[in-house]
Amino acid sequence: MEDAGNDIFSLPIRDVYYLVRGRKKNHTKICLVYGSFFETISTENLISESFSQVLEERLKESGKEISDEFKQTLLSIFSQQVNFSKVRNVEKASVKLRFRIMTEVKAEGNILNPKKNPEIKDDTLNFVLPCHNEKEEKEIVNKAELVFDPGQFNIFKIKHHFNGYFLVFQVSL
Repeated sequence: MEDAGNDIFSLPIRDVYYLVRGRKKNHTKICLVYGSFFETISTENLISESFSQVLEERLKESGKEISDEFKQTLLSIFSQQVNFSKVRNVEKASVKLRFRIMTEVKAEGNILNPKKNPEIKDDTLNFVLPCHNEKEEKEIVNKAELVFDPGQFNIFKIKHHFNGYFLVFQVSL
């Protein structure tokens, strides 16, 4: 976006998609997945809850206690991703420090997991969109039919364990 001269902050809220590819033996699965498939809670809540776990573990190990009010203050301060993404310069240190937040998909949230999503077949390309009701499903299918031959895709729904139904457009590779 920057190379094209666009302001990357001009659209603070965007639709996010993840490109997921898996290979097992001689088979491949490729999915372009709408972000809410993985983003089941807000980033702020995820960071805050994770930090809360660290805080509780450290307090338990140290045998120290702090007030609930102070705990909530700490959690609200350390719930923003931007607090961790800056490079920190410490006087007299020969290195800079940057904290990074990394995520891993749980097995039950892995769209390529054949036990959880057997409909996502080997050697397929899949486009996965949230689908909350029949009206939304019809709108998505109608838009897709404007661009693609309707018979070109296998179209079906899968149920996410936290975020309801998703509509899948699947084609063989």
